[in-house]
Amino acid sequence: MVTIGSPSTTRRVERPARPDRSDPTYQAYAVLRAAFVVAPVVFGLDKFTNLLVQWDQYLAPVLSRPLPVTPHEAMYVVGIVEVVAGLVVALHPRLGAIVVAAWLGGIILNLLLLPGFYDVALRDLGLLSAAVALQRLATRFDPRPVLWPVRRG
Repeated sequence: MVTIGSPSTTRRVERPARPDRSDPTYQAYAVLRAAFVVAPVVFGLDKFTNLLVQWDQYLAPVLSRPLPVTPHEAMYVVGIVEVVAGLVVALHPRLGAIVVAAWLGGIILNLLLLPGFYDVALRDLGLLSAAVALQRLATRFDPRPVLWPVRRG
């Protein structure tokens, strides 16, 4: 049993049995969860090193011009957001998958503003779909509410 809430609103929640690792549904969930932990963390950290690619080229000028920082400095913020998103998936996949899907939506919109990156936008649409699939699977394998541990007032 797990206790959720404050003393006045405490409710007991049965902890689900360990998932059957031979279940194909659980295996799909585990693969997607691992991918959406590793990829955002690796890509986020690479925003600081540019070992994989020069990330500045992926920021649309129409979005970078009004920023008070250079595109390179903006990529540092992007990197931090991506690392945090990956960690949220690791700790609470039901919420983290929503964060990653929303982030990918923003990336897709940015890429559509850049000529020559439509193939990357299409790939990211596939990743967004996979993030939505992870969120749906997480409703089965991560029993906590999406906004856990936030209490309702």
